[in-house]
Amino acid sequence: MSPSSFKKISILVIILISIFLHSVVVQADEMSDLQADLDALSTKIDDLDREIGLYNTKISQTQGEAKTLKAALAKLELNKALLIKEIDKTKLRIKQTVHNIGITQGKISVTESILTKNKKALAETLRSIVYLDTNVPLFIQVLKPGSHFSDVIDTLKRNTDTSKAINIKVRVLSITKKELSDQKENFEFNKKTLEKLTSTLSDKKILVEQSTKDKSNLLVQTKNKESEYQKLLADRLEKKNALEEEVLGVEDKIKIAVDLSKLPKSGKGVLKYPVGNVKITQYFGNTPFASKNPQVYNGAGHNGVDFAVNVGTPILSAGGGTVTGTGNTDTVCNGVSYGKWVLIKHSNGLSTLYAHLSVVQVSSGQSVTSGQKIGLSGNTGYSTGPHLHFTVYATEAVHISRPTEYKSKICRTYMILPLAPREGYLNPLSYL
Repeated sequence: MSPSSFKKISILVIILISIFLHSVVVQADEMSDLQADLDALSTKIDDLDREIGLYNTKISQTQGEAKTLKAALAKLELNKALLIKEIDKTKLRIKQTVHNIGITQGKISVTESILTKNKKALAETLRSIVYLDTNVPLFIQVLKPGSHFSDVIDTLKRNTDTSKAINIKVRVLSITKKELSDQKENFEFNKKTLEKLTSTLSDKKILVEQSTKDKSNLLVQTKNKESEYQKLLADRLEKKNALEEEVLGVEDKIKIAVDLSKLPKSGKGVLKYPVGNVKITQYFGNTPFASKNPQVYNGAGHNGVDFAVNVGTPILSAGGGTVTGTGNTDTVCNGVSYGKWVLIKHSNGLSTLYAHLSVVQVSSGQSVTSGQKIGLSGNTGYSTGPHLHFTVYATEAVHISRPTEYKSKICRTYMILPLAPREGYLNPLSYL
């Protein structure tokens, strides 16, 4: 290759690089603006996080059932205020994610441009080498009349430099492809995040509407009088205790022998926790039978585990399976039982119940995956504060009462809810 040919190739590469750098600067300016907006959003989100933290602290100080009407109304307002702040934060996070998507799209565009230009530069370099070289062997070309041995050395060096340049371009292409792959993965992650945040925003708006209705209903029920509120509390507690005794009597009549061999071996991880932040406030009932067989409940006591969660916390399926049914006991007997509930049948011989929900987001017969959101936590049914009541059954022992199967004397109506003999209740902590 002659010095003039090598010079032509070098000039071509420099021109291509300068064109590429110009496009990168233009894209970089646009992304810089997006990044500035992103930084501003992050600051606002941090401010809201601090406000939300203060609200959560106040709410944690009001755990348990409100003893007065004033306290009950204040609690509802506090929860509503928290939800509104969380809505504001979710909206900002949506904007933040949209900006991240914009930045990632910009990076993808730049990287694809780099990839295209590097491919063209490499191809042009190779084409130029092939076009400018002759078929005459190198030493014969160099050692023609008037040439010197130093010409051979110089030509060999230039060819070595060209080879190195080509190898560098190949490596750059490989690295750029990896960067492009990573950026596209980041893009897909941000898209999924956006979908989740949009869903969360919708959930929070529903909860604010429910909170407004709850306050209105409480004022109607109590006629905005403290004396009426105290009567309401006493009536709910009396009915709740009486209904529990009644249900135990109904379940005692169910004659199903639980085959323990069909149950999974107790151990950590058989089921997943149904909430992200695990804080247990009430454990499974302890009896002599439960002590001897910790995975089985066969006596009076609490028939599940309670998890402390704020209203609107996503409730997750403890395993893959099928929704056996859903219901809301408040529609026929307000404030004395499970409230809104979901029952899921798993493939390992276990079924799980999720109660006191504010929103149910699955339907009977629906297939669910492990960890899938099935609803939002709440304070429905008999609940002294927002929490999730989680029960585990032997699947062969539990069923949902049929429309005319169980008529409650306490509530004076038919009740639709899961029923099982006492030996059908299992200790959730034996499988979590």
